[in-house]
Amino acid sequence: MTIDAAHSGLRERKRLATRRAIQFAALSLVAEKGLDTVTIDEISNVADISPRTFFNYFASKEAAIVGDAPELPGEGAVARFVAAGPSSSLLEGIGDLLAESSDVSSTDTDLLLLRRGVLKQHPQFVALRMAAMRAFEDQLADVVARRLVADQPALAADPAALADKARLITLVAFGAMKHAWSCWADNEGGVALADRLRASFGQLGSILAPTRVPVG
Repeated sequence: MTIDAAHSGLRERKRLATRRAIQFAALSLVAEKGLDTVTIDEISNVADISPRTFFNYFASKEAAIVGDAPELPGEGAVARFVAAGPSSSLLEGIGDLLAESSDVSSTDTDLLLLRRGVLKQHPQFVALRMAAMRAFEDQLADVVARRLVADQPALAADPAALADKARLITLVAFGAMKHAWSCWADNEGGVALADRLRASFGQLGSILAPTRVPVG
């Protein structure tokens, strides 16, 4: 590893740690004191940063409470998924893609459980969280559409039908993803989230597989 690469990795770890500290401070304070009384100055003090640094990461305390939506992995992983071919399970491929995207922030049990509690106390944040997840849903649907066209080029002739099919598959995949997250959180991270995602998508594939009727 070069010195530049090492420094780059250190900066990224520091950035992620600061982002996590801000979110944890915001959620902890809101859980303890309520939403209206918590200020950005208080959040910054608990996170051991300046208010100016806070705004480098989040536009508001509400944004820190809602947190980040998941992100797809890099284009290399996406390209492998798109080119996997029709003989490869589409749903299991999506599961692998989501497993690769599970990073430190999405496997932070303490942060996720704390956010879950705050969202239950303040349901107005659920809509904001759903909006962030909808953006991720749109990204995944675009990737699924690319895979469908790669497997069946004729689908490109009807963009509306292609988009509709990709959206349906994506929503089914979101159900499996939510199942994985729920099982993982209830187990307090006893199993790696990536493994739980692959297991949930494997279960879904088994459920949707055609049942063979015995002959004779």
